[in-house]
Amino acid sequence: MVAARKNAADTMERTDVVIEVLDARLPEASCNPIVTELRLFRQRPCLKILNKADLADPAATKAWLQFYNAQKDVTAVALSCKKASDVAKIPALCEKLAPHRGSTIKPLRMMIMGIPNVGKSTLMNALLNKRVAKVGDEPAVTKNQQRLDLNERMTLIDTPGMMWPKIEHDADGFMLAASHAIGRNAVNDEEVAVFLGDILLARYPEMVAVRYKISVEGMDGADLVEAIAKRRGYRLKGGDYDQEKAALAFLQDYRDGAIGRISLETPESRSVMLQQHAALKKPPIDDAPDASTHDE
Repeated sequence: MVAARKNAADTMERTDVVIEVLDARLPEASCNPIVTELRLFRQRPCLKILNKADLADPAATKAWLQFYNAQKDVTAVALSCKKASDVAKIPALCEKLAPHRGSTIKPLRMMIMGIPNVGKSTLMNALLNKRVAKVGDEPAVTKNQQRLDLNERMTLIDTPGMMWPKIEHDADGFMLAASHAIGRNAVNDEEVAVFLGDILLARYPEMVAVRYKISVEGMDGADLVEAIAKRRGYRLKGGDYDQEKAALAFLQDYRDGAIGRISLETPESRSVMLQQHAALKKPPIDDAPDASTHDE
């Protein structure tokens, strides 16, 4: 982690534009605060790519684009890195952010950053129109920085997926785990599935009911996982329902978009979560001492 941060800081010093790849379903939860800190320190403009937009709720994505595009030196775009026509828009957007670069004498230097498994390598391959970066559905596939020429006027640097030392908000950790940015060895799949179930039942109950052909009225996340196990006949040898298998199936359905276009957070829900967190961290105000108890 320390080495990756140092390498990123050194590279950013020689970078003109930071391309930050986020998961459109959880843009702020998938935004590495270290990336923000480094680019603000170096005063580098940022193109925020809300990747996997085809899996996200369009209304929530629209709200996120408005949120990010209101920020200084930031341009945000929602797309799918698997669609060549979407990826083709990126170089021109970067040129607008650094109009002083982009010649054969001063090539535009673009640095791709983001947490594991958000699609950085897919983006790199699509931009170059060839397979130069390993792609996989597991976090941390890219291990080292790669520098490649997009053309004679543009250079790309792909960086390994980098997490930050401590995830401050539990909800962020669960959202990242549900979206497979955190490896399975670091989480409990059933807990993550219950968390995901609570969100989907609150925001997308109709989609859940249609996908699993069940009535979701009065359910919570734990009930949903059990209902999926019953519906699909997932059982252990002793006859009990296999909750773990149901949890994994539910998580995979979400990741694949099989339930529908879903976003786990919006700017509004993010604001509420941060306010609640700040209130919990605020120290209690001690009552003023009773003056009548003081010694004369």
